[in-house]
Amino acid sequence: MTTHHWPVYGHDWAIEHLRKGIANGRTRHAYLIVGTESIGKETLARAFAMALNCTHADEAARPCGVCSACKRITSGNHPDMLYSELDSSTGALKIEEVRAVTSRIALKPYEARYRIAIFRDFDHARPQAQDALLKTLEEPPPQAVLILLAPSTESLLPTITSRSQVIQLRPLPADSVRDALIQHRGASPEQADLLARLSGGRMGWAIRALEDPSILEQRAQALDLLEQILTLTRAQRFEIADDLSKDKLALYPLLELWQSYWRDLLLLNQQAGIPPANGDRLAGLEQLAHHTVPDDAVRALKATRTLSQNLSTNVNLRLALEVMFLDYPGLVTGN
Repeated sequence: MTTHHWPVYGHDWAIEHLRKGIANGRTRHAYLIVGTESIGKETLARAFAMALNCTHADEAARPCGVCSACKRITSGNHPDMLYSELDSSTGALKIEEVRAVTSRIALKPYEARYRIAIFRDFDHARPQAQDALLKTLEEPPPQAVLILLAPSTESLLPTITSRSQVIQLRPLPADSVRDALIQHRGASPEQADLLARLSGGRMGWAIRALEDPSILEQRAQALDLLEQILTLTRAQRFEIADDLSKDKLALYPLLELWQSYWRDLLLLNQQAGIPPANGDRLAGLEQLAHHTVPDDAVRALKATRTLSQNLSTNVNLRLALEVMFLDYPGLVTGN
């Protein structure tokens, strides 16, 4: 049951953990919030920043959401809030960007209790860029808090994770997503039911899909493309690889979605009895399950995950896509 007033749907245990740290004067200098895309990592990070810098007289009422500090953190205009940006062409978090943020976090706060830096998509930082953060993690300024966001710890240096308080966000129950959409976002029961099923427990995705119907259309097109690929020859798959390689940034959400499809297939192959995240594709998944074995789904899932993790490196994108497609089942013989 929700007992807090933070502007976050779900993840109550994580909020309680952070609240206790603040109340007991045990705020850490570095936090690593991990969880799948659109699960609510940045929403939680901003709410935590609001709680740390809220000016409400009653500590128990923080974050109040109405003071100047809370409002400016919500709008992204607080002078003591810093955000890293990915390179627009490569999608990488470059070493120069990490150094720029760490040099600014070293300054005293302009007006708040803490100067807070949120590093979005920290998994996009190459090892050299991660190394650039280590000095700040080892000798943090007294009034600085760093919050790193990443889907997992797999691509992060052990020295980064060991110096951070790791908070693992888990997918929300479908009922929680549904209820939040109805109660707080004005969704109809039919809309909420559909989006809760398709969200895979990702509240952020469900909210965006409610506000922007084109997200559902893009999702349908991406899954149509995947199902089409499974019917093609090697040469035809390579043509699609060449086309997809021209827009690297678009591959991040695409590969995330395709991973959920392969997880659904694996669950069907293993007869796990768990409803698929892509329930609207159940007929196609069941048909594919008849022609595959669990190893096929595992191979495709691993190949997709590997490419997703390698996107922030200097990988030859077209070649990497080709390799991934060769690990997908249903390869039609021929030219």
